[in-house]
Amino acid sequence: MQVLLLATLDTKGAEAAFVRDLLVGEGVAVRLVDTGCLGEPQAAADVTREEVFAAAGETLDAVRAKGDRGHAVTRAADGAAEIVRKAYAAGELAGVLGIGGGAGTTIGTRAMRALPIGVPKLMVSTLASGEVSHFVGSRDVMMLNSVVDILGLNRISRAVLARAAQAMAGMARAGEPPASDEDRPLVAATMFGVTTPCVERAKEVLEEAGYEVLVFHATGSGGRTLESLAEDGLLAGVLDVTTTELADELVGGVLSAGPDRLTAAGAAGVPQLVSAGATDMVNFHGMDTVPERFRGRNLYRHNENVTLMRTTPEECARIGADIGAKVARAAGPVRVLLPRRGVSALDREGQPFDDPAARSALADAVRENAGAAAVEELDRHVNDPEFARAAAEALLAMMSAQEDGE
Repeated sequence: MQVLLLATLDTKGAEAAFVRDLLVGEGVAVRLVDTGCLGEPQAAADVTREEVFAAAGETLDAVRAKGDRGHAVTRAADGAAEIVRKAYAAGELAGVLGIGGGAGTTIGTRAMRALPIGVPKLMVSTLASGEVSHFVGSRDVMMLNSVVDILGLNRISRAVLARAAQAMAGMARAGEPPASDEDRPLVAATMFGVTTPCVERAKEVLEEAGYEVLVFHATGSGGRTLESLAEDGLLAGVLDVTTTELADELVGGVLSAGPDRLTAAGAAGVPQLVSAGATDMVNFHGMDTVPERFRGRNLYRHNENVTLMRTTPEECARIGADIGAKVARAAGPVRVLLPRRGVSALDREGQPFDDPAARSALADAVRENAGAAAVEELDRHVNDPEFARAAAEALLAMMSAQEDGE
């Protein structure tokens, strides 16, 4: 088992060699990976830059000839990701440690995000004190602020780099965290404040049946994390009650999880119960952040930092078509359960977002696009206990059938 140390050796050679020597001194095997491109390496690499670009399907000469630094960084990131994936698949990887500025952080964290949760991932970065969500993504990447620029060794950089080496050495020596005899199969569920009663009740039913339920707040990052766990094969099932992130993606809100939301579980064959929780709303920040084109719409001021906009029947039809098309492509068991009396706490008789026409447009579009996937409407509200139980029991039936090989 070995640690892969990623650095652009044309600019960070001395620093990378310093970290490598510290890791070796701690008794940890290291492979130094050169992710640089333009200048000459300042330290000897175990994995050369030529090998990195070859892993990305490029040659170093071709990348240099292009003369595009952005392209070089992107391809180096692709190659580094492929190298760490292969090392992990071969059972050779104890962890990944990266050091760098903007380019090095982009390359290093791209490689780290290619690995499952639990593999040690530590990035020493000049950017770690700012917004790092795009570097971390949905993985357990640790970001360590370099404090000073990584440009030579000095009193500060030596201290930070030494602590990074010690931290990685400790994780590498410790090996994988021990499994617990109490671990149960995992189910991922999606929730928003306006669908909380449904998910809380469904969670109780699933836990009574022997499952551990991970609840993700459907705010963009939550949906992306769920997708990554499904892709990694960690889930026994998905209770996707709250698909509101699709509304933000399709209409233009601030909590999108991207166009691939609601695809990973289906591609992995994971049983999934899908509903339309909170698709009655698109999310913005304060009222003054709502785009001008939406100012005349049905807007609800949840608080000073959150403004919700009711989706129209036309928008709901688009959302429903997206849900239907995605469940139709699922390789595993899938069922859609829709609440006829409302999809959120605000979409109920007498509430600000109550709109039967919009709900009907959504349900019709789901059915028209769902292919062979089962679609059922219940004459209930999403937060009614009966709906929550029906959703949980439908998922339990699909998981049980899959476990029995039916």
